[in-house]
Amino acid sequence: MTLLRIATRGSKLALWQAEHIRAELIRHDPALQVELLVLKTQGDRILDRALSEIGGKGLFTKEIEEALLDGRADVAVHSMKDLPAHGPAGLVLAAVPPREDPRDALLLTPAICSQLAQAGSSAAAASQLIAALPTGARVGTSSLRRICQLKRLRPDLEILPLRGNVDTRLRKLLAGELDAMVLAAAGLCRLGLGEHISARFALSEMLPACGQGAMAVQCRLGETAADAEILARVRQLSDEDTATATTAERAFSLRLGGSCQTPLGAYAHLTSDDSNQPQLQIAGMVGSLDGAQILCAAQTGLAKDAAALGEQLADQLLALGARELLK
Repeated sequence: MTLLRIATRGSKLALWQAEHIRAELIRHDPALQVELLVLKTQGDRILDRALSEIGGKGLFTKEIEEALLDGRADVAVHSMKDLPAHGPAGLVLAAVPPREDPRDALLLTPAICSQLAQAGSSAAAASQLIAALPTGARVGTSSLRRICQLKRLRPDLEILPLRGNVDTRLRKLLAGELDAMVLAAAGLCRLGLGEHISARFALSEMLPACGQGAMAVQCRLGETAADAEILARVRQLSDEDTATATTAERAFSLRLGGSCQTPLGAYAHLTSDDSNQPQLQIAGMVGSLDGAQILCAAQTGLAKDAAALGEQLADQLLALGARELLK
């Protein structure tokens, strides 16, 4: 019986993702034995500061990648948006499973929901709900990308830092420490917490982080027969459309030097035209922290040129002045 070890963070969402990959591997080979190796990363240990203040890349991935490299683990499962575009030598992004909802979700306190219901606004779009919040409403998020796009919608909002796992964040909301908060819809859906979502932001209202809603599965490069076998098993789990779309998004982010300190976002998806060749559309944004300036652009081209399309979109924004906003 073959034994595989999956390295993962210990949050509920990370464990859900690792268990999902574990189940998929066993579905392909019921005789396979798969164990989880739960690790704490730097991003898990430092909870009293926003990610943008900690600095650096790989805050949620470095320790997990080290476990792959030193042989403690055979497979690593990450949220794609946490994985730097350039990984350590010796590791490969082996699979990108089907994507969950990539959008951002708006969550409101019961009190605010009640006020909006009385005003007849409870079923409105996310941007309309943001517009209906009281002056100076307290909105929780530590994402510079979200802060930028929220400030564009409502410059008067009081943005409060929000760290910790999903349960911790929900407790703060339900306790009335915030009026609203913004989280990734994917994480809430995967944890069965979609009922807390008041509305999902349309992609035209708020572009997500590059890779948001997607998982990334890493392995060692197949330098030994055992590594090659593991790589082949993991590659069966990949979804071509999701892999193509996130390739474009990650190329866009890499070209712009994206990190937790960078207010940028992108979303790509496949389309079709009369040529019968898969097409890819990608939209991207770069903004100032106060939301006063946001540059947006889009590119469409052949799906097989995904990385080049992401780079072209980044170059388009750089030509519009993005470099000044990224300083």
